[in-house]
Amino acid sequence: MSSKAGIRVQGSGRRARHTPSPESSALYPKPFTLTPQSGLTLVELIICVAIVALLASAAIPIARFQVKRTKERELRRDLWEMRDAIDHYKDAADKGAFQIKADSLGYPPDLQTLVDGVEVTAAQGKKVKFLRRIPTDPMTNNTDWGMRSNQDDTDSDSFGGQNVFDVHSKSTGTALDGTKYSTW
Repeated sequence: MSSKAGIRVQGSGRRARHTPSPESSALYPKPFTLTPQSGLTLVELIICVAIVALLASAAIPIARFQVKRTKERELRRDLWEMRDAIDHYKDAADKGAFQIKADSLGYPPDLQTLVDGVEVTAAQGKKVKFLRRIPTDPMTNNTDWGMRSNQDDTDSDSFGGQNVFDVHSKSTGTALDGTKYSTW
């Protein structure tokens, strides 16, 4: 017996079996019917396209910034690699590992010498190489680097040609931190 709102209902105690109708059964899904509200309107489609375009236009400057940062990181690495090779050449020359010109002060005559290597005096026919290759400047996309000689002025942009004391990029661009690439 159960009561609903004060009314007593008596039953036989058996529960009635419910058989699902074909319309409500999971085995028989409702057929798809087009209604006037289904689909996208032209206005909704234009709004979606505008939102996607706005998001894409915001991503372009971020991608350019990331590309520039990657090139700057590569430039710093390449400059460090060449300067390290110049320092190793200078150390080996100071120790008398190979013959040098008197006016070179122990610095290499050019960058190609670091790649080609120099013959060691103690071991006949043995060459010591300081670079595998001349790196490509990521800002100018060529291997033509600006060089400074030990005899050049510190703020000079011209290369005297006596020896390679330092290297720099020939790019006239400005870095993200506001400095010129040629001063790195």
